[in-house]
Amino acid sequence: RLDKNTSGLIVIAKNDFARQYLVNQFKTHVVTKGYIVLVKGRLFPERGLVEAPIGRDPHNRQRMAVVATGKEASTQYQVKKYLGNYTLLEVIPRTGRTHQIRVHLSAIGYPVVGDSVYGIKSTYINRQFIHAYRLGFRLPSTDEYQEFTCSLPADLKQALEFIAHSALPTGII
Repeated sequence: RLDKNTSGLIVIAKNDFARQYLVNQFKTHVVTKGYIVLVKGRLFPERGLVEAPIGRDPHNRQRMAVVATGKEASTQYQVKKYLGNYTLLEVIPRTGRTHQIRVHLSAIGYPVVGDSVYGIKSTYINRQFIHAYRLGFRLPSTDEYQEFTCSLPADLKQALEFIAHSALPTGII
C-alpha cells in the first residue's frame, strides 16, 4: 500500500495464492522497497538510519507520531543530491508502519516537501514528494526474485527543476 498522494510502484495479486505469498513476504520484511523523497533542509549525515517507534499521536488520533508505546520502526536513508535548502533522498523503510517515512523524517527535523500533515506545504508541488521507485520480491509462480523500477513522474521532475533553478546563485542560469 502507498500513502495517499504517493506515486510509484504497487503490486497486485491475480489470485488468493499469489496474494498470500506476497503478504508473507511483506510481513517478514523481505520485500525490497525504495523511495525517492525530497525534504526541507540539508540533511546530514549523508547516510543514516532512523529507529524510532511509531504509534497514534496521543494529541491527534488521526496522525501518527514517534511515541514510546509505538511499534518498532526503522528507516534507512541516503542523500542523493543537495538542492539549495532541500535534500533529495533515497529512502528504504525496513519496516512498514503507517506514514513511516513521513513521520520519521519529520521527527529528525527534515519534513517532506508538499506533505500537509507531517511536512511542509510547497509552492513547487501540490502533493507530498514521495515516489516508490523500486519494488523487489519473489514471484508467486516461480519463487524467482524480481526487481522493478519506475522513474519520477512529470510533476516531481518539474518540482525538482524549479527548486534546482531557484537554488542557483543570482545571475547564473
